[in-house]
Amino acid sequence: MRSGFVSIIGRPNVGKSSLLNTIIKEKVAITSDISGTTRNIIQGIYNEKDCQIVFVDTPGIHKPEGKFGRVLNKQALALTKDVDLILFVVDVASGIGKGDLYILNMLKEEKVPVALVMNKIDKLSKEKLLEAIEKFKDIYPFVEIVPISALKNENVDRLIEVIKKYLVADVLYFPQEMYTSSSLNFMVSEIVREKLLMVTQDEVPHSITCYTVKFEEKKDLVKILVDIVIDRDNLKKIIIGNGGSRLKTVGTLARTEIQELVGKKVYLELYVKTIKNWKDKEKYLIELGFIDKFDK
Repeated sequence: MRSGFVSIIGRPNVGKSSLLNTIIKEKVAITSDISGTTRNIIQGIYNEKDCQIVFVDTPGIHKPEGKFGRVLNKQALALTKDVDLILFVVDVASGIGKGDLYILNMLKEEKVPVALVMNKIDKLSKEKLLEAIEKFKDIYPFVEIVPISALKNENVDRLIEVIKKYLVADVLYFPQEMYTSSSLNFMVSEIVREKLLMVTQDEVPHSITCYTVKFEEKKDLVKILVDIVIDRDNLKKIIIGNGGSRLKTVGTLARTEIQELVGKKVYLELYVKTIKNWKDKEKYLIELGFIDKFDK
């Protein structure tokens, strides 16, 4: 048995969560075209007969604004230390940006090997890809460079084989039937948030979050209550929509996916709750799961 931990890092919206879902072949992280969708640390567990890789999907590292931004960066960077390999994911179609250089500069302090994962190669010609590889290989001593397309599952198998070279443990960290360590409560709240982002697009900023207040499982039914937390009252009208139409759409989309997840009929209630400036208040960052109260 070969096993180990692999951290997936990069700037926002480069396809880290899409890559994780493609590798695990299950939806363990929500995705969106909106930058900065991933906020919490999400573990995906890849299993083969003689291999287990625990992937850690981190929030996109960016120039932080306010306490919330600093918390997300701290979470992401903390998970570059006690791992066997770091996958630094870039959007190769966008080229090298200041955000990429910002992260690589911080990684210079780490002793963990860093592999460059060049995502979205389906958007480039082979000539442009070779040019991009030449540019990236000169800015950091990457131990590996692997071009992939997470969306089209191109060369992802090759990436797995590369990762295996860096696994040093022989411990089964999780039962082999597990594919994520995330709780059902967390996954439910994330599904609701994903559908909100899908339905509202740019109308609702990332100042919203979701929190599962109740998860009551009965024989043939699961009753769930999720709070949609916003930081100002004028967002309520946008989220709820005319006569509650938009919130109803979110609920229908979320309920369908949650039923597939839990394998039972779901009764889902959604409530919109205003907590002004919650992203800058430690109390709510703890309550909503962004800060561990024992490790502030």
